Amino acid sequence: MTPTRTETISLTDGRELTLTVAEPENAVRGGLVVLHEARGVTDTVHGLVGGLAAEGWLAVAPHLYDEVSGEDAPAVVSGLSGEALLADTDVAFVWLEQRGVGRDRVGVVGFDLGGTVAMVVAGSRTIGAAVTVGGGGIVEPLAAGLPALVEVAEELTCPWLGLYGDDDTIPVGDVEKLRDAAAAAPVATDVVRFTDSSNRFDTNAAVSAEAWQRALNWFDSHLR
Repeated sequence: MTPTRTETISLTDGRELTLTVAEPENAVRGGLVVLHEARGVTDTVHGLVGGLAAEGWLAVAPHLYDEVSGEDAPAVVSGLSGEALLADTDVAFVWLEQRGVGRDRVGVVGFDLGGTVAMVVAGSRTIGAAVTVGGGGIVEPLAAGLPALVEVAEELTCPWLGLYGDDDTIPVGDVEKLRDAAAAAPVATDVVRFTDSSNRFDTNAAVSAEAWQRALNWFDSHLR
């Protein structure tokens, strides 16, 4: 895994945005914006950023908010603004562009909350590809400031892959509704369900490895 580092960007509105980044040792294949889980930029997120860099991707994770405990995460998520999330993601896109990675070679990937935001971004910005891992808020929005994902699906502007485990966290029926909605999008879409009841990404190593490979294959296919 490639080591990560943090950078702080001063924004025009007076705020500062922290980025966790990792760079490939050799040629850059493209850029990936990593959107973190509900608890923030955890060790798992650092591992994901470093792992993507080891695969040749210039990876950057904007800190959408400070790391919080699992107990506090729902309250933080419920107060999120889609406009603010998109603005912070845009900073990450600019960071990649300043390093020579054009939008057609930029993708976005997220899990948990980040998976939800990744799909929102894919319906609002022109990029190369997107992957959602276990993103909730499919039928009912996660927050008042976010759309339901079934509403975003037909507006997708880039190839989008959804990876979901049948683990009771997100209803299977909702995932199938998302599949149907995404099928109407004018771009390539796919939804993969891991159907065993023990298929949790955080506890099942085989499922995690397959999801990781599917995500890499998606970016390999669409970011050229």
